[in-house]
Amino acid sequence: MGNSLLKCLGGDCIDAEPQVVVVQVPVRDGVAALAQDLFTFEITSQVPQGLDQRVALSKKVLAIWYKQLLEAWKESKPTPKTQKAAASLIIQTLSRYNREEVERLLNYYDLPIPSSHEIPCAPSSSVSLPEGVQFVLFTLPVNAKDVGDGDGITAYVDTADPRESADVPAGVHEAVFQRIEARAARNFREADRLKKRISDAGYVFKNTGNGEEILARKYRIRLRGVDAPESQMPYGKEAKEELAKLVQGKCLRIDVYNIDQFGRHVGDIYCDGVFVQEKLLKRGFAWHFAKHDKRPEFAKWQQQARAEGRGLWALSNPEKPWEWRKSNPGWRQGNPPIEVY
Repeated sequence: MGNSLLKCLGGDCIDAEPQVVVVQVPVRDGVAALAQDLFTFEITSQVPQGLDQRVALSKKVLAIWYKQLLEAWKESKPTPKTQKAAASLIIQTLSRYNREEVERLLNYYDLPIPSSHEIPCAPSSSVSLPEGVQFVLFTLPVNAKDVGDGDGITAYVDTADPRESADVPAGVHEAVFQRIEARAARNFREADRLKKRISDAGYVFKNTGNGEEILARKYRIRLRGVDAPESQMPYGKEAKEELAKLVQGKCLRIDVYNIDQFGRHVGDIYCDGVFVQEKLLKRGFAWHFAKHDKRPEFAKWQQQARAEGRGLWALSNPEKPWEWRKSNPGWRQGNPPIEVY
């Protein structure tokens, strides 16, 4: 280009070919950006500003994502250095969540999106996940004692499930191996101490029935859109028994919509193709919790049970559970109001 410029200055630029200047635009380093955002999250507990506009999730759920990603990043050896490795870490860590949202996060960091058969995430919402579902749990068989009342259960998910395994903290893995060693050495006091440490982290050992144990994660579940009578109310005991009949001994699919302020996973429960909330409403063992759920079919199912006098609708004037709780503030010592979620 310098020679061409001199020719033009000398009046000889007729045959000079045009010069093309190529401007190099720097490509965003998604790996470095992810690492920096995780470092910032560790210090501030804040997700990247504006990310909630790119990924259709609340900041609360995104904070859960970044907490899990931070743990996975620290545990990875070596830490991701390439775009493909960083994308793999995100996919494996968030495998339980809606695939479309995970892909949006990959796009946010300009990381490659693998082909669909390489992504072990939950199915696309356009295929099987209703709108608003954040992730799906597939549980171990439910025990009757895990049914707390007519609208809440405790569920357990096998950590061998690839959707769950990536989230097990390194400290829990370490305690599990130490417990195995302690039991082999017949140091049962140490084994019990480690078992409590594992339990405090939200994990338990479940017997398989053949003398073996599996590690499972414990989830507190609140049935979305319904409110059953409390145990002290008429039909409270019957509501709990009805829920137990529906889920006892069965593996459940739970579509989780959100996590409430008390740490419970609020969702729809299915077992053997049966929608549990539908059965409870149609049989008159729960109210439609219209304050928090506007699904018209719920109102329809409640009206159907009421017209037929089923369950609690056999009463001439059944009291609403949320109103009963307000009138009985000491109904369960230390228990927060459950209708706020």
